[in-house]
Amino acid sequence: MERSRRSSAQRAASMVLAAVVALGAGAAAQPAAAAPAGPALSAHGVAGFRLADIPAKDGVVLKADVFTPSPGTPGADPQGRYPLVVQPASWGQNDLEYIAQGRALAEDGYVVVTYTVRGFWASGGEVDVAGPEDVADISAVIDWALARTPADPQRVGMVGLSLGGGLTLLGAAFDPRIKAVASLSGWADLTDSLYSGQTRHLQAAAVLAGIQAPTGRRSPEFAQVLDDLFANRDLPRIIRWADTRSPARYLDRINANGTAVLLANAWGDGFFNPGQITDFYERLTVPKRLELRPGDHASQEFTGLLGLPNAAWDSARSWLDQHLRAAPADRRRPVDLEVRPTGRHESHPDWQSVATRTDHVTVGADALGGPAAGEWRRTVLGGLPSGANGGVTLLSGAVDQALHQPPTVLVPLLARPAAGVWQSQPYLQGLSVRGAARLHTSVTASGPNGTAVAYLYDVDALGVGRLISHGPQSWTGRTPGVPFPLDVTLFATAYDVPAGHHLALVLGTRDALYGTTTPLGSTVTFTSTPADPSELTLPLR
Repeated sequence: MERSRRSSAQRAASMVLAAVVALGAGAAAQPAAAAPAGPALSAHGVAGFRLADIPAKDGVVLKADVFTPSPGTPGADPQGRYPLVVQPASWGQNDLEYIAQGRALAEDGYVVVTYTVRGFWASGGEVDVAGPEDVADISAVIDWALARTPADPQRVGMVGLSLGGGLTLLGAAFDPRIKAVASLSGWADLTDSLYSGQTRHLQAAAVLAGIQAPTGRRSPEFAQVLDDLFANRDLPRIIRWADTRSPARYLDRINANGTAVLLANAWGDGFFNPGQITDFYERLTVPKRLELRPGDHASQEFTGLLGLPNAAWDSARSWLDQHLRAAPADRRRPVDLEVRPTGRHESHPDWQSVATRTDHVTVGADALGGPAAGEWRRTVLGGLPSGANGGVTLLSGAVDQALHQPPTVLVPLLARPAAGVWQSQPYLQGLSVRGAARLHTSVTASGPNGTAVAYLYDVDALGVGRLISHGPQSWTGRTPGVPFPLDVTLFATAYDVPAGHHLALVLGTRDALYGTTTPLGSTVTFTSTPADPSELTLPLR
């Protein structure tokens, strides 16, 4: 029996609020101290709900919630043990975040331990950002649960959201006892999240820092990483730091352990773009499933935290049932996509099958598409906003999810001095974009460093452009005035362009999402020659 007194009034208030929202008015109120396991929630199928202090291997104490099924709940082995689900809290949140899902899992016959990741709220230590200490904590929580709850050591799983989602994948790599994980809005490559296209993702980093500030304690290492990232300083060290926290680095371990992996993410995730998730998924050789929906970071899963019906959490539950309780296998094909902007669903046997053909679209002097163009040059003023943008972190994807409205511009009003704009003819039958579009062009810049951001828009007859996808690409150390090739990979998506609409390609040098490096007042010239033509590669279905 464990009793843990919350030292923080803020945590106590959070617990009360979460209990009221998630457990409902009929649930018994829980005191600040850990309640003994007992029949308090037995009417709901949960024999025990208690707060716990879990010691990590270095002595740090992790605050946790523990749910155990009521006696007689189906799913126990002959020794009366139930499958275990470990749930690390998401970035800036505490263990009470999963209280609705924990109760539901316990009612279905799981022992559930949800915990506040070190450095946040009342858990001890400092924020490690999925580093070695966080990974060691996963095994410590499993050890504690196997010793102090009726958990079956042969049936261990993890579910996590955001930070918790990344930790589930790292747990799959470093603890072979874990048989199945569901990573919801998690990441595969933290370097890509902070620095894809050799471009600093400053708005996302600033939002994460802002969420962490009131609820967590930065380690000196993490504080230095943030300072250096914002100052554009010591990037190789930042990349090394992020690489050690990337599940993709340890993919061979996951495959060797055989852990079943569910990945559920959003097309518009402002932190972890879907391209890194699809790449990671393709390299997995274990039982696996991929689900991508419109939305932003954690927006798809939010209603499930309130105990409301939620597709992502339902998939996570089904995944655990299949791999921890030998439930019948899901008959759906393993790649499930919700297509923008219609919300239509389609399924595929693998990610490679999502696109069935590739269209190579010529970027001409004045238009997108048509016959091969001769030599042309388009010069823009560097460092100026053009009106094209990738949206706002945590907001734009959520609006796309709720209203089917991605970031929108009036293409005729885009500032031509600040961006190149190329438009296609209307697609009379429409167009189904599936995957990551790629742009190849050449650049001549007046300075050694710079950034280009490519945008692809779905444009109607009135010139209203809805963002299909975008992507940044930076360069450093180039000789001014000497052309060099530039390749930009846009973020993966599934988007249906309606019949009669056309495409617009926009190339600018500044976006508030990124730490762009094109000096204000410089010039950037995009060029194309018969020997090295500019081209947009579109994956289509």
